[in-house]
Amino acid sequence: MYLYGASGHCKVIIDTIASTQQLTINGIVDDHPNQDELYGIPVFNTKEFETFSDKNIIVSVGDNGTRKKIVTHLAAAYPIAVHAKAVVSAHATVGGGTVIMAAAVINPDAFIGQHCIINTAAIIEHECKIGDFVHVSPNAALAGGVTVGEGTHIGMGAIVIQGIKIGKWATIGAGAVVISDVPDYAVVVGNPGKIIKYNREHE
Repeated sequence: MYLYGASGHCKVIIDTIASTQQLTINGIVDDHPNQDELYGIPVFNTKEFETFSDKNIIVSVGDNGTRKKIVTHLAAAYPIAVHAKAVVSAHATVGGGTVIMAAAVINPDAFIGQHCIINTAAIIEHECKIGDFVHVSPNAALAGGVTVGEGTHIGMGAIVIQGIKIGKWATIGAGAVVISDVPDYAVVVGNPGKIIKYNREHE
């Protein structure tokens, strides 16, 4: 398999994959590589690969919008990477291309979309529904029945109480406490969380 993107986020995915030894990373591709190898894995320019259709790829880019743009132009298979020290319920559903980092917990009947990042020690409680291209940052906690729309970023240490609906391409700031629904594109910060602006670039 290959990783697409040789950033710092890629380093965490390498560790995640290595923790189980179930997948072998044959190479890392990047649009503008600034190194020939990363942890002993060769790094290639994407121009060297004419097609990805016969390869397993995880897009190792942290920015949600960039990750979506890359996936839109790739014809590839997308495996799931789950750290050996993550806890994922047998009754949860996880979409292709998603990565789940060390100490993350995904509880029963949670649904995680495609190409998501469930980062270190994040908690996704029972019956949450997480859209495609979402990033749940380290130590963020989503209580039961939370819905998160496509492309939204939940910041480090944020807390979302049960049953909350967060729209698409929203941003929840680090440490925010979300106690009411959040519309599409909104940027929410503070405790209790308040909207301070909208991410118009995603409209």
